[in-house]
Amino acid sequence: MDPSFWPSEANSFRRFTPESLAAIEERIANKKKKQVKVKEKNKEQGVEEDKLTPQLDLKICKTLPSLYGDIPEDLVGEPLEDFDPYYSDHKTFMVLNKGRTIFRFSATPALFIFDPFNPVRKKAIKILVHSYPFIGFP
Repeated sequence: MDPSFWPSEANSFRRFTPESLAAIEERIANKKKKQVKVKEKNKEQGVEEDKLTPQLDLKICKTLPSLYGDIPEDLVGEPLEDFDPYYSDHKTFMVLNKGRTIFRFSATPALFIFDPFNPVRKKAIKILVHSYPFIGFP
């Protein structure tokens, strides 16, 4: 693959913001409208649509591929917009730890109270993805 097509550090890592969540909700609404039209059209023609699948190199608990560049220090443990196009219309966000491990979380309110931007939930996510230094010791 030509390195000029690799994503640059500047536009690879974007924080997950309320605007990001609104954009996802808009894409979901547009997809539902589109699916209704396509289903009606496909019933008449008998055509099946192609399904988008998650990328294997961006699965949960895998290490982020090096082609995405280095993670800026201020974005480690922070909610980020998902790189995988499969999740562009799912209410999810991703978090990376210092070891570049991928974690995905739902953007729906946790316990019906804590939205993804709540400080309590952000702190819980940071604790969850933290790579502890004492792992591997008896």
